[in-house]
Amino acid sequence: MFYGLSKLLKNLLPKRLFYRGLLIVAIPILVLQVTITLVFFDSLWIKTNKGLAKSLVSEIVTIIDIYNNESEYNKKIVTDLYNKNFSFKVRFLENEKLPDIKVERWFSPMDRTLRRELKPKFNEYWFNTIGNKEIVDLRIKFRDGVLQIFFPKERIQTSSIRIFALWITLPAILMIAIAIIFLKNQTRPIIKLAEASEKFGRGEEIDEFRPSGALEIRKAGLEFEKMRSRILRHLNQRSEMLSGISHDLRTPLTRIKLQLAMIKDKNLSKKLTEDVDEMEKMLNEYLQFASSGAKEKTETFDLSELVENIINKYENPNISKDFKKRIYFNGRKNLIQRSVNNLIDNSIKYGEKTKLILEKKKSNIFISIEDDGPGIPKSEYENVIKPFYKIDKGRSETKSSVGLGLSISSDIIKSHGGDIKFAKSNLGGLKVMISLPV
Repeated sequence: MFYGLSKLLKNLLPKRLFYRGLLIVAIPILVLQVTITLVFFDSLWIKTNKGLAKSLVSEIVTIIDIYNNESEYNKKIVTDLYNKNFSFKVRFLENEKLPDIKVERWFSPMDRTLRRELKPKFNEYWFNTIGNKEIVDLRIKFRDGVLQIFFPKERIQTSSIRIFALWITLPAILMIAIAIIFLKNQTRPIIKLAEASEKFGRGEEIDEFRPSGALEIRKAGLEFEKMRSRILRHLNQRSEMLSGISHDLRTPLTRIKLQLAMIKDKNLSKKLTEDVDEMEKMLNEYLQFASSGAKEKTETFDLSELVENIINKYENPNISKDFKKRIYFNGRKNLIQRSVNNLIDNSIKYGEKTKLILEKKKSNIFISIEDDGPGIPKSEYENVIKPFYKIDKGRSETKSSVGLGLSISSDIIKSHGGDIKFAKSNLGGLKVMISLPV
């Protein structure tokens, strides 16, 4: 039960820190304002209005008693006194009837209070609180006519409600506005840190990043900068090391080739030359794999046009495509081109027909590459993206590959925050599914 309730609350609560912080600040303010408002309406405003209305009705009852018992002369004197001292205007309308039009507002506290006080005292009455902005028109059935009484609304309703509503609303709005500004200033450094981490994770160049905000956030930013510096230093060392390996290995390989050309035994020379060529190809592909994370500026480009250009370069009628609309992507164009090109190369190498599908769904871009080749066993899906990994069946029975094509493609896609998966193709071979975040 408690687990279900906790899960429901987690689903209802906002996911972003800014809105969660705003709720923490705003909810107590709103609860306090609602509590004060309810207490005010119950203990002060409603009770005050009830007392005012009760006093007014008592005065009206007194007027009616005077009209019943006093002479015309005394009635006039008392009426003039009421009009002068109580802001009343009383007149008797002979042979008049109460209006048939109902103008009482059932949702109005003022109308409800007046109606409750009049009902026990009079059988027939009618009043209108909306005909005039400041005056109430009250009519009571009296003998063969109607006793009409005009009195100001302030006699049955205190005017402090507007002032109270103003003073209870404006501070709440002001406090919430200040909280929003404060929370934005507090969450901005976190957002900047998250954006910098995302860019660095994708291998993009990060502009100047300065840790700011609260002490804890600034400390996290400083630690991120230290981590970024260590990783960049490691990458630079790796690049320098690979550059040294490339220089040191190419020289002896070249000397070996020259010496092999001088061997008289042609069969032995041919076999050794093939091994040397394979070593050189392995070295080149490894350097290509290691440089796949090289720095390249991020740009927005037409992904549909990029894939079409790759397909057109092959001039192969067995490669089909399915692009429903133009799709644009923000990333490193050359690396994406290399990744797609490697996958198409594999499809053409091991199959006759290749089909590409490019589509955009919600917040992701999907690229599917299918072929009718021998495919890959399901148990090998996770292994084929490992560097230098070869399967003993189907796709690996060739010396033209050293097992780095899929590794390079996977590394590029994941450096863009995407993912690469494998499945059985509808054409009978392998289906490579690429997903990229928009």
